[in-house]
Amino acid sequence: MKKLIVLLPVFAVCMLFSGSAEAQDYKTAVGARLGYPLSASLKYVLNDNGSAIEAYVGTRGWGYGRYVSVSAAYQIHKPLDIEGLDGLYYYFGGGATIAFWNYADDFFFDDDYSTTAIGIQGYLGLDYAFDDTPINLTVDWIPTFFVNGYGNGFGGGYGSVGIRYILSR
Repeated sequence: MKKLIVLLPVFAVCMLFSGSAEAQDYKTAVGARLGYPLSASLKYVLNDNGSAIEAYVGTRGWGYGRYVSVSAAYQIHKPLDIEGLDGLYYYFGGGATIAFWNYADDFFFDDDYSTTAIGIQGYLGLDYAFDDTPINLTVDWIPTFFVNGYGNGFGGGYGSVGIRYILSR
């Protein structure tokens, strides 16, 4: 979460220096989600109505454990009408995640321990694609409700700042 708070101003500065450049829609982009968890991302825009799918694989670790997650989402993108900033969209949607947890610390557990958690996710974010460079920036919040496993229940601390390379427009 601390990384997300630090990276939000970076996104804001990038938006300020984008000037009045007009951004174009993109079809496919690949890159990274810098946040909770750190992830590799692929986003594909399905149609001109702004529907998109995103899949990403992420990981997060700390002293006594680590998890790897696989997530997929359906997102709907809508343009924000801000003068001089064409190509800025907000998006919302839903998806699912599966997280594979592993713990290896005798202080908390008698033996190594692992579990699998399944979660339902919501998405709320901003998306911007530069017109003159093949770069896409996003920032989002992903509230997640885990239906089982470690962390069972609501988790509101998920989200990221994303940077992707646009493969096709």
